[in-house]
Amino acid sequence: MDSEKIITELTFKAVRSSGAGGQNVNKVSSKVVLSFDLQASKCLTDEEKTLLSEKLKTKLTSDAVLILNCDEDRSQLKNKEIVIKRFLKLLKNALIVPKKRKPTKIPRSVIEKRIKEKRTTSEIKQNRKRPDV
Repeated sequence: MDSEKIITELTFKAVRSSGAGGQNVNKVSSKVVLSFDLQASKCLTDEEKTLLSEKLKTKLTSDAVLILNCDEDRSQLKNKEIVIKRFLKLLKNALIVPKKRKPTKIPRSVIEKRIKEKRTTSEIKQNRKRPDV
C-alpha cells in the first residue's frame, strides 16, 4: 500500500460544520468529508480490496465507498489533515493479517499435577465421612 498514491485517489468536500461556534459556523465551510471508492482504486491489489471490504464492511456504503468526516478544528486545512491521518490509520489497521493461532499441547506435568490435586481433594473429602461400623 502506497499512501501517497492512495491520497491522490481521495475526494474531499467542504461542508458547513454543525454545532456550537457562533456566527462563524454559518459562514465558513470548515467540516471536511473524505470519500474513497474502494472498488475503483488503482493503487490497491485485488487481495487488499477484498480484505478491506471484509474488514470495513460496516463503514462502507452499499456501493463500496468509504466516507469519513472531520469537524474537530475551525480550520478546513487542519480538518483535512486529521481526516487523512485517520483514513491512513484505518487502512493500515485493516490490512494487518492476524497470525494463525497454533493450538498448544498441555504438558504432561500439568496434567499429572491436576490429577494429583484432584486425588488429594478426594481423599480429604473421604476422610470427612463417618466411618462404617
